[in-house]
Parts: sequence; C-alpha cells; structure tokens
Amino acid sequence: MATFTTSEIGAGRKLFASEWRFLAAAGSTASLPAAEGEEVAFAGRSNVGKSSLINALTNRAGLARTSHTPGRTQEIVFFAADDRLTLVDMPGYGYAAAPKAKVAAWTSLIHAYLRGRANLKRVYVLIDSRRGLTAPDNDTLKTLDAAAVSYQVALTKTDEVKPAELAACVDATKAALTGHGAAFPEVLATSARTGAGIPEFRAAIARLLAEQRR
Repeated sequence: MATFTTSEIGAGRKLFASEWRFLAAAGSTASLPAAEGEEVAFAGRSNVGKSSLINALTNRAGLARTSHTPGRTQEIVFFAADDRLTLVDMPGYGYAAAPKAKVAAWTSLIHAYLRGRANLKRVYVLIDSRRGLTAPDNDTLKTLDAAAVSYQVALTKTDEVKPAELAACVDATKAALTGHGAAFPEVLATSARTGAGIPEFRAAIARLLAEQRR
C-alpha cells in the first residue's frame, strides 16, 4: 500500500480542514454545476460506503447522506470547501433499489460526467474489502479505461476483515489492476468506522493535487 511522509499527512489534514458544504446535486447533464476548480470523484457498488467515507474524510458526520438501502444516492452529488477542491459522490452501481430505467439513466449520466469533466483529477473506485473486485467493479474499471480517466482503488470496511484477509485482498486487487491502463497502481485501505487509512487517503489526494499543479 502507498506510504506517505509526515509532511504529506499534514498537507492532507490541512486540505480537508475547511468547512465542507453541500454544493449541488445533478440528476441530468444539464444540471451539472460548472466545471470549476479541481474535482475528485468516488465511485463504487451500491452500499460500498461512499457517503460514509466522504463524511470521514471531511470529518463531517452528516455531510453526505448514508443509508443501508442500496441505490439511495440517485444523483451525482457535489461537496466543496473554499473553492479549492470539490468531492463528487456518484450513484452506486450494481444492485440498486430502483427501476431498471432509472438505473440506466444514472449510468448514462455517470458516463457523460466522466467523458466531459475536464477538471476531474481522479476517480476513487471503492471496493468492499470483504468481497474484493466483482464483475460490476471490473465493468466500471473498463469504462474508466475507455474514457481515459485516471482512477485509484480504495478498499472500504477494512475493520471487518482480519489482517491476513486484508493483505490478500490488497495483493489480489493490485494484481488485477495491472491490465488496466488508467489505473493508479497503489491501493488504499480504509475504514470509515474506525478512521483507519483516512489520514493516508487525505494525503493521497493532497499529493495528487500537488503533482497536478507542478
């Protein structure tokens, strides 16, 4: 897994120390907010923990709405702070408690967002560490490859697996990523419940933005 210096951990903490707020929710391409500043997006299967992770990163328990019902996030939701960085919570893929036509509309919206968002710096694809990569996850990775969108995998719910199981999941995920051209090779491991890996995730985003600005 990726390692970070003390200064990078500090830069990540500073990046997320501002007061985060809801910015916009888009249910269609016409309602997407203007592509300003820098954005990072979070994708993953329904109920993988995207909203919980965003709340943990921003240290705002109620910023992103969480639910035990898969498919609850039905729009692309944007959160911002100080106009420096925007976090984008994307609708979950795979199983969703919604009609097929609605899920198809989400999928079309997501693809349009990925293809046309020039200020999107990276997509973080969240994978449940208890399950590893699944067929819907692999389909998403192929979509990101085809769109030439940089992405990185982050494992969630790591507090629910044993250390040996987590290590095996990390190794298997890294091996699977070798065939994907747009994938960043390092894998992040997080638990929104315990906070494990959250400082490193913030540092990863801070490092990414610093590299982009050089």
